[in-house]
Amino acid sequence: MSKGSRDRADKARRIVEQQKAAEKRRKVTLWTSVAVVAVLIIAGLIGYTTLSKQDSASTGALVTPSAAADEGTAFAVGTGPITVDIYEDFMCPICNRFEQQSGATLKSYLTSNKITLRYHPVSILDGASNGTKYSTRAAGASAAAAEDGKFTEFHDVLYANQPEENSDGLSNAKIIELAKSVGLTSDNFANAVNSGTYEAWATKVTETFASRGYTGTPTIVINGKQLVGPGDTLPTDALLTQTLDKAAG
Repeated sequence: MSKGSRDRADKARRIVEQQKAAEKRRKVTLWTSVAVVAVLIIAGLIGYTTLSKQDSASTGALVTPSAAADEGTAFAVGTGPITVDIYEDFMCPICNRFEQQSGATLKSYLTSNKITLRYHPVSILDGASNGTKYSTRAAGASAAAAEDGKFTEFHDVLYANQPEENSDGLSNAKIIELAKSVGLTSDNFANAVNSGTYEAWATKVTETFASRGYTGTPTIVINGKQLVGPGDTLPTDALLTQTLDKAAG
């Protein structure tokens, strides 16, 4: 074989070997990538399962209070012909403002048997309590109060002692202490607060609130129609009274 032929043969052999090496590297890279993806998928599934279990454990089983009305989402006071629904968060300062502004008005309509007042305790402000989930805990505690026949009294004492947004909120011990001041002294109530019996229910109420198209608290609904002030503001007591009187005919 001539020198030129040997050179061409050597060059061809090197090209083949390079191609084989490149193919081998490609296969190694491919299978390494597949292995990495598989590991990530498995890790993701494990992580999802773990988080799901943690979420389930933290939320607990759904226990709907026997006293709840409106598909188990509210506590009804009164039996009047006009239905007033109030969606509220016990951490919400605007809810407290509405309570101070119009709470007495609503109570007067209850006394004259003109309205059925349905309170929906929601928990949209858990993020404003430094991780203590105060909105959820307070809503759950209100359910326990309703089961003991003291929802309105407990509702009022929570607002009278409302913590500031972005604080830790009230501890369970403080909630129980305030409850005792309005006659909630049973072990059932204290146990429900400490064990979070109705916290999953509070989450369910909040989900129902969102599914009905509401986004903020307080949301006031009279006979199925949301009441808001000009520019989507909090309705004044005068507007609330006017609307209720019109509904009464």
